[in-house]
Amino acid sequence: MTLAPPATPDGPTIALTLPDAVTLALRDNRTIKSAYLQRISQKFDLRVAEDKFSPRLTVSGTAIARRANGLGSRSADITPIIDMTTPLGTQIVLAAPTSHVRDGGASTFSSALNLAVIQPLLRDGGIEVNTASVRIARIDEQINRLQLKLTVSRTVSEVILTYREFLRAREQLRIARESFKRSRDLLDVSRSLIRAGRMAEVELVQNEADVAAQEYAVEEAANQLDGARLALLGVLAVSASTDISAMDTLESRAMRIDVEKALVIAFDNQPEHLAQLLAIERSKITLAVARNQRQWDLAAIGGANLGRTRAPLGRARDSGVYGGLQLVVPLGDLSLEQAEVGANVAWREAELRLEALRQRIEKEVRDAVRNAQTRWRQLELARRSRDLARRKIDVENQKLKVGRSSNFQVLSFEADLRNAENALLSAVIAYLNALTILDQQLGTTLDTWQISIND
Repeated sequence: MTLAPPATPDGPTIALTLPDAVTLALRDNRTIKSAYLQRISQKFDLRVAEDKFSPRLTVSGTAIARRANGLGSRSADITPIIDMTTPLGTQIVLAAPTSHVRDGGASTFSSALNLAVIQPLLRDGGIEVNTASVRIARIDEQINRLQLKLTVSRTVSEVILTYREFLRAREQLRIARESFKRSRDLLDVSRSLIRAGRMAEVELVQNEADVAAQEYAVEEAANQLDGARLALLGVLAVSASTDISAMDTLESRAMRIDVEKALVIAFDNQPEHLAQLLAIERSKITLAVARNQRQWDLAAIGGANLGRTRAPLGRARDSGVYGGLQLVVPLGDLSLEQAEVGANVAWREAELRLEALRQRIEKEVRDAVRNAQTRWRQLELARRSRDLARRKIDVENQKLKVGRSSNFQVLSFEADLRNAENALLSAVIAYLNALTILDQQLGTTLDTWQISIND
């Protein structure tokens, strides 16, 4: 009895190690590509915010032609304006309007240079409130970078876990095939014993039923392997027709993990925790701005102008300076208090979210450390159980050959060996995955895999 070879993908075959899979995902995974695309607009948002204090030049102009009562006139004017705001909140506007009017045969030309300066003294005054939007934009940029790190880290972890599921399916297929081979070998031994008159022919039914069951198990394992292959190709963004030859073996070693040190690492590296700390800083800035907006709008104003006019009747010059105070007192405007109340509540909620997040991180880290340690102990027990199951079946096969055992006993021990091998496989995968999850909880996935964010 032979098994039909499983259907193979019609595309190319790629030899893939786990580091290769991670590298391929960093290059082609669509989630990572999307995250990097978002960074383009995010970085431009920061650039716009930091340009707040740069001078701005605008130019406006009009050109009009009129005709009334048989008489025509034309006028044109152009006004370049330079305005800027300093980190103190000082508003400076420099305008140079120029106009030319031609009415019939007469022309009038005028030009001026006007300078206006407004310095807020209470509301909108001072470095803290005027640089708030820039500081918030820089905080948002740090949060965005942390979000990118979190996205890449989660995607890498997903690739690692998916790759290991492919290895699990591959090893399950190997175990099933080896079990099928042992089952056929036992069937041959049983037939020899029947021919020698040392076994009843009716016992052959047990062997044949077991062979059929193991053949079914091989087919099922092959099907699961193909499903795992498709899942891995999906996270790698590779064509589904591609075949994979996994080059890694499942190796494991004990890791000594100190819970308290793990917690320190998590609080120093976990992107969500660092982002929440930044969110609190952001909410404090927003609250300071909201409080500033409740003050009176008192400002010192000043300016100067210099102009000249050239007309048919002659030329004229005009110049002057001015200065003073400007005051606007908001009365009964609850929206200003509303903004402060909302900002204060947002700050307190951010503090509460930090407390909840720290509690969640501590719980998850402690759980991940405990799980990793438990999985290692289970792995050692599973390996010992597998070794004993192998010895047990070897002894029982020898006893069967000399007529001191039965088919039923050997088949029972064979099932024990299959279960032990699958249990060991699951234990190895579970332990390795527990370390990967612990890495994710600590925020050290990218450090472990020596991945730098190209941002």
